Amino acid sequence: MGLARLSLRLRIFLFFAALAMGNLAALVAGLVFGFHKLARPEALSGFVIGGTVAGLVILGLIGVVWALFDANLARPIERLAGSIRARTQTAVDSALDESAGRYLGDLAPAAAAIAQHLNETRSALTEAVQRETTRLAREKDRLETLLSDVPVGVLLCTADHALVFYNGQAVDLLGGAHAPGLDRRVFDYLHPAPIRHAHARLLATADPDAASDLLCATVADGRTLAARMRLISEGEDHQVRRLAGYVLTLRDVSADLRAHAGREALMDELFDRIRRPAAALQSLMGVLIAEDGPADPQARAQLREAARAEAGHLAQAIHTLHDRHEAMRADWWPLAMIRASDFGAAVQARVAAEGAGDLLPVTAALLLRLEGFEMVALIAHLVRRLGPGRAEKRLEVLEDGAGALIALEWRGAAVAIADLELWLSEPLDVGQAEVTGRRVLSVHATDLWPERLHEGRHRLCLPLREARRIGPDPHPVPRPVPRQVVYDFDLLGRGGESALAETPLDKLTFVVFDTETTGLFPTGGDEIVQIAAVRIVNGRRVAGEVFDTLVNPGRPIPAASTAVHGITEAMVATAPAIAEVGRRFHKFAEGAVLVAHNAPFDLEFLRRKELLIGKNFDNPVLDTVLLSAVVFGAAEGHSLDALTHRLGITIPEEARHTALGDTVATAEAFLRLLPALKARGLTTFGAVLTEVRKHGRLMRDMNA
Repeated sequence: MGLARLSLRLRIFLFFAALAMGNLAALVAGLVFGFHKLARPEALSGFVIGGTVAGLVILGLIGVVWALFDANLARPIERLAGSIRARTQTAVDSALDESAGRYLGDLAPAAAAIAQHLNETRSALTEAVQRETTRLAREKDRLETLLSDVPVGVLLCTADHALVFYNGQAVDLLGGAHAPGLDRRVFDYLHPAPIRHAHARLLATADPDAASDLLCATVADGRTLAARMRLISEGEDHQVRRLAGYVLTLRDVSADLRAHAGREALMDELFDRIRRPAAALQSLMGVLIAEDGPADPQARAQLREAARAEAGHLAQAIHTLHDRHEAMRADWWPLAMIRASDFGAAVQARVAAEGAGDLLPVTAALLLRLEGFEMVALIAHLVRRLGPGRAEKRLEVLEDGAGALIALEWRGAAVAIADLELWLSEPLDVGQAEVTGRRVLSVHATDLWPERLHEGRHRLCLPLREARRIGPDPHPVPRPVPRQVVYDFDLLGRGGESALAETPLDKLTFVVFDTETTGLFPTGGDEIVQIAAVRIVNGRRVAGEVFDTLVNPGRPIPAASTAVHGITEAMVATAPAIAEVGRRFHKFAEGAVLVAHNAPFDLEFLRRKELLIGKNFDNPVLDTVLLSAVVFGAAEGHSLDALTHRLGITIPEEARHTALGDTVATAEAFLRLLPALKARGLTTFGAVLTEVRKHGRLMRDMNA
């Protein structure tokens, strides 16, 4: 069993070494026996010289045979084994190189035939499976689209509070410089106390459908979020529920709380400013109308003047507070920015559908802040109430200072104020009986009034407080809505944490990274100019979790370096320094195993800046150079180009020698090496580390 752990080449070397020692032992034994039989002491020197020459010849012959055997049999067998294992465990579809095993007889062609047959079988199986999975893929895409458009943030967490799912809205709500990541603790983004308390309450209840409402705050900016928590479990057993994950839906209520606080402050000020003049008025009026009040006309005139002043103060306070109330009221309702042309087209379509005649919309290039559905219903209601007797109806949206003016024009009779008030008190056709035109105006903190134009034309005017000019482009590109949905539901079934050495590789989180620098000598003053990284969680690369940034090195970039990675001094002039980037990268890689190709080079640059960054890069490390040596043998080439070529990975030319391009290539190579390691029985981090350290002469292990 001890020899079985040794590599094939080492075992063959030991075999030839044993053969050489056996030959030498036999030679020495034969010479000693012959010398004693001859019984002539003067012949000893001849025996020694002859034995030495014979021994050297034997060692030379065996050494030559071993070298030929190693070069033409052992090394090709090891190379073929690595290639076969790579093709068996990963999707490498390139043809197997037979030239390496030209002295192995039919073994190399047979291995190539097996690899080709495997590829053909895999292709046929993939094609058969693809037909069935296409439907599932479409349903998955539809589900992701629906989840991405949910207007609230959604987080799914394990019982240990690690993220399993998040959508784009959650990324916006959580904020901060560090975006969420799978298998990260939710407490990195939300304060833990309310979440722990709500989770404990739900675990204590026997109701599987129970939900808990809570308020929580973001770690990054202290934003207040209203959340609802519900457990996710696969059974009703108490032990199963204790290990249940949970889903959090998040909504930003910071603005609502500010608006509520503003209303409360306004009400307090209202009572404070009205109470004193009202009390003074009451006292003055009591004195004026009292029978024993002052008889002197001058004194009574002074009292009346004081009462008039207090009444004026009261009226002014009421007027001021009313204006502030109107200004704040629009902020108490969620209003969206809507294109004026879209609003006009919607009103035109609704008027036509209701058979209320024709309406011509004329709109400026504006974005209007309004509640579109109810405002469309109000304008359509007014058009319908104008009736067929009023002709040439036109809806015009004009810019009006910082806001806009919605004007409904017609030719014909004017509208009386009493009729307009009646129309505004009627319910609108929006599915809710309590929604009237007056309520819509109140929500938008505005009013509606009639105006007389010229030549028999009239209009109803409705101002909006906020609008924004679109600009010269009539069709501007809207700001994209976050549609990212990132998830891995297999994380829900992951067990508790174990010692790193005993942790299976597919249970670890990896951060694959690469750097570009001003040169090759960190001790000579060279600096990082770019860092890129991707995360691998649960055995797959998470497409939405990428770290990629330029770094200002604080020194010139040599032309020779720019020729390699394409980064110029102008490109990094406004980039952040390594202190900031290093802290961000440290957070991105927190709790993960670092993976790099030629890791000592990249880590040397980072570790020399640990004091400046204020963080230590003491993560466990795996190097794809050493992993390649474990899988394919130390004698092979282990450059990134050689490794990706063997694994059938194509690096686009424009991505080569860029930090992100090399990072993605390294990540793909690492993912294809993992099954090959597993096939050799190297399933845990500790087992891989033990095997990697056998190749220490090739490259230094960074875990020492």
